[in-house]
Amino acid sequence: MSESGHSQPGMYGQGRRRRRRRGERESGIPGQNLSGPSRDRDYYPRERRDTSEDPPGQLLQKTPIILAKPPGERSKPAQSVSVSGAPAPEKPIMLIKTREDATKCGTPPEATPQLPGSGPSKMEREGQRPTQPVYQIQNRGMGASASSGAGDPVVGQTKLIAPEKMRQSIKLVDDQMNWCDSAMEYLRDQTDMLVVGVLGLQGTGKSTIMSLISANTPEEDQRAFVFRTQTQEIKERAGNQSTGIDFFITQERVIYLDTQPILSPSILDHLINNDRKLPPEYNLPHTYIEMQSLQMAAFLFTVCHVVIVVQDWFTDINMYRFLQTAEMLKPSTPSASHDSTGSSGAEEGAEYYPHIVFLQNKARRDDFCPRNLKNMHSVVDKMMAHSHLKYKGTLSMLDCNMFPGLGRKYLESEVNLFLLPPQDTEGDEGLTKAGSGSSPLFSLLPGYRGQPTFSSVVSKLRSQILAMPRCQLSHTILTEKNWFHYAARIWDGVKKSSALAEYSRLLA
Repeated sequence: MSESGHSQPGMYGQGRRRRRRRGERESGIPGQNLSGPSRDRDYYPRERRDTSEDPPGQLLQKTPIILAKPPGERSKPAQSVSVSGAPAPEKPIMLIKTREDATKCGTPPEATPQLPGSGPSKMEREGQRPTQPVYQIQNRGMGASASSGAGDPVVGQTKLIAPEKMRQSIKLVDDQMNWCDSAMEYLRDQTDMLVVGVLGLQGTGKSTIMSLISANTPEEDQRAFVFRTQTQEIKERAGNQSTGIDFFITQERVIYLDTQPILSPSILDHLINNDRKLPPEYNLPHTYIEMQSLQMAAFLFTVCHVVIVVQDWFTDINMYRFLQTAEMLKPSTPSASHDSTGSSGAEEGAEYYPHIVFLQNKARRDDFCPRNLKNMHSVVDKMMAHSHLKYKGTLSMLDCNMFPGLGRKYLESEVNLFLLPPQDTEGDEGLTKAGSGSSPLFSLLPGYRGQPTFSSVVSKLRSQILAMPRCQLSHTILTEKNWFHYAARIWDGVKKSSALAEYSRLLA
């Protein structure tokens, strides 16, 4: 159609009409159609397919400029394309896709440069590779390896720092029965741990045994033991070495708790002679000493996996009465607050009780006789028959090959009883001389001992203790640091226990 409305096919052919429209667009206002109301055509794909009149070089120049513009100006290229008249690439959909999709569709990396501040980098979009929350990840002290792995967020974080090794025990509870926080720096956020406590009368060898099964050997000097033992001066004046509760943790994550002697006469004598003021709820010094002993026993029964009861002779009936009293005064196991509504009544009422091991220190040769050993097991079984403490089934001397000729069926009721011979190096020389006879052959043989050596028995005891079951101490799984806070709360509750206060009034 012409401007007058008449059809003139000869003057207005297909080629002339196309050249005329292109000229009108170049001279007119961008975005305005000048071909008349009846020729309102804004669809340009037909013209883009005809690339015979436009040079191909404009495609390579315009495409990088359009794709490299910031995200805030991506809405403007639609008008610039129509004004310039440059043909679009073969795939027009590339102009409306994001940069991530542009690189996936085959666009070369050099065709899509990334300007500073134009958007997040590839590392920020994908995120760093996740790392497992392993306790104490090493980030320092790696030297040249740290600088070489600076570009990778994972390199330099796969090695673990060895836990700090303790040299000596520290106080968990001081001599004034106050809680100490110094042990917190040695604890980690991991759950694979074993807590071992000890109870015993004065002079039975508690600190020596705890040192031998934790970090020392019998050949070492006792002055280098992790738990301080009695010196000769303290033995001569019948004093005690340990006060309060001492704490030690090994690199195998085994926590050892050494306590002051229960029902100690030296502590009572010190309390009377120094005129120390008693708490207002206690009237007599011996009542205060007994309540201190019950508090420590009830505390160990709540926070320990294994409690070792050390005796140096067999046996004291008052010791079993003391253990059963502490069991009755033991704090109840706190239930988890988050699942108390959904848990059943049986789970809420389940109480925790530790494994208890009766250790006979300084055992004589006759104690290792199979008949006497059977009688000792029978006595302990009858004395602890009504106790909820786990006193049988978890430790056995027969499994240690200490009695090669005896089977498991020999002991009808096998309890957690272990015999430890006296440590006497001078006695070994005496036994060797006693075995000498007139024949030179007998002089080369050692004398009759009657029991295994002290070093071998200590090694077997350590293996048995470390193999004890590690039951859950509360209704929730505790890490080492959680255990420390849990123990602090239990100790505070034991000191303020109404049951202990009522028992002290009965004693008075």
